[in-house]
Amino acid sequence: MLSFPALMMPIVLLGGIYGGATTPTEAAAVAAFYALLISALLYRNVSLNSLYTSLLSSARTTASIGMLIAGALVYNYVVTIENIPTSLNLWLEGFELSPIAFLLTVNVILLVLGCLLEGTTILLVIVPVFIPTASALGIDLVHFGIVCVVNIMLGLITPPYGLLLFVMTAISGQPLKAIVREVLPFLFALLVALLLITLYPDLSLWLPRLFGYNG
Repeated sequence: MLSFPALMMPIVLLGGIYGGATTPTEAAAVAAFYALLISALLYRNVSLNSLYTSLLSSARTTASIGMLIAGALVYNYVVTIENIPTSLNLWLEGFELSPIAFLLTVNVILLVLGCLLEGTTILLVIVPVFIPTASALGIDLVHFGIVCVVNIMLGLITPPYGLLLFVMTAISGQPLKAIVREVLPFLFALLVALLLITLYPDLSLWLPRLFGYNG
């Protein structure tokens, strides 16, 4: 049976998010501080030495992830300066693709870019360039947005630059090769799900339509 402080954790975490008081990141910080207070004051199983060790481990993990993001930002800057997104869009327009062929091509491009670029850059720099073409082809933009987001999510676990792969490596202490090997079955399953979402828009749009969306 969970204790009352443990039961309060999801309320602290989700209450702040859905109540609009905190962002998800801020809610995580508040929940971590709440857990620290409960552990130190109520259960009394956190010493100064264990707290220092925990903070040091967190700092090392954060620093390693920060270095990865910093390296990705440099690469993202080069992509933006070289105007690669516009070149990709012009290249696609030259093929006069059908809507399905366009979506499948965008999938391939985003999956390849997800292996090399950080997800935020793909979302803010690459995806907007494809929107006019998608709209001109009659592709529902909600469906297109879902396809792009799933691609970006897959990019987080695709080598060689999958940010979540490095996060899991830093946290677990396991080599990257071992992490990738364990992730591959899930990656293949997600690729099948992405293909189904791409080919059958109703899989993505039935819920918005249930709430009144007319796209």
